[in-house]
Amino acid sequence: MARKFSAARGKCCTFVRCLCGTSSLPAVILLSADSFLENTVNTIQQMQQEIASYFLAEKYESLIFVIIGVAAIAFSIWLWASASSFATTFKAMSYPLVIIGLIQIVVGGTVYWRSDTQIATYSAQVQSSASAYKADEIKRMEVVNKNFTLYKWIEVALLLLAIVTTFLVSRNSAWYAAAIGLIIQAAAMLVADLFAEHRAYHYLDSINRFIS
Repeated sequence: MARKFSAARGKCCTFVRCLCGTSSLPAVILLSADSFLENTVNTIQQMQQEIASYFLAEKYESLIFVIIGVAAIAFSIWLWASASSFATTFKAMSYPLVIIGLIQIVVGGTVYWRSDTQIATYSAQVQSSASAYKADEIKRMEVVNKNFTLYKWIEVALLLLAIVTTFLVSRNSAWYAAAIGLIIQAAAMLVADLFAEHRAYHYLDSINRFIS
């Protein structure tokens, strides 16, 4: 792999020299070529580190997802069990809290339990067949990033719908309480997906920079 890197650097510099018609190149051109090569992920070990970093971050965020879901359901149980005036007024908040909380637990739990397997699988694949890993993972991550765009639109739409609802109904109504619950969960999902999307684009960028 180190030989590939050196060869790539030499070819790059030779190409630029031929293009300029001189062997005495301006320093800025050589620096630009060096900068391009330094920004590549040029070893299998570096790519394996990127894989581990990405999926471990996914794992830890999914655990937070599960905790939020459990907390939302626990709070909803308290709303139904309590006789306080707050619980009576905001009992309907439990509907979106529980529904989305269950989604958070299922999705978060699934991601949490599969992350270690994914790290092992992709690390082995990049070791045994780097080019196949790169091609397959680029396709997969492009789909993942497209899905994030869809998720964000849905979450923003739900958030706006809930906010508008709070202005249209009475504060003592079940609709108002349900809207508050939806605001909480839609906002939590949106923030989590924004972080996840950022990580996904960074990981995809690392794959694209990987010299397989």
